[in-house]
Amino acid sequence: MTDSPRFIHSPRLIRLGDALELAAAADLASKRRRPARRLARGRLAAAALALAVVAPGAAVATTKLIGSGEVAAGLPAGTLSLAGTEPACTVVEQDVEYHCVLAKAPAPEVRDWQGTVEPTVDATRHVNGGCRSLAGDGTVWECYLGQAAVDQRIIGGGLLGEYAPTPGVG
Repeated sequence: MTDSPRFIHSPRLIRLGDALELAAAADLASKRRRPARRLARGRLAAAALALAVVAPGAAVATTKLIGSGEVAAGLPAGTLSLAGTEPACTVVEQDVEYHCVLAKAPAPEVRDWQGTVEPTVDATRHVNGGCRSLAGDGTVWECYLGQAAVDQRIIGGGLLGEYAPTPGVG
């Protein structure tokens, strides 16, 4: 599987993987005994079963909702200038867009923060999105996760998912 935080290792998915592995092994073992037409039907049935079981399982595995607290923590984790700013975020569109307000202005390294873009970093220290400042004092931000951050031209596609052990500087 994957170590991605969006993947849930549930007992149901583990059982599903084991069942699919056994079905594939049984199908391979019976190849020598089946006529070609029965073999094709067996493969079709196995594929249909796998799709019927895996598709909902994959949907469940990727539905971990990102909370506004996680997004708020991601701002200073991505940029050192935002350390100690105490962001509070609200959901605009779940798992896509968040509106964040900082309790304290960021470090004064930037004279006018409006339009400045900064990456966000998740709890596993991977870039998961980015934010754009909506105010000159840097206290109001609009944040986007995943591909939405790339689409908004906040981060490049190559940065999404990259390991970021420490907040960015400069």
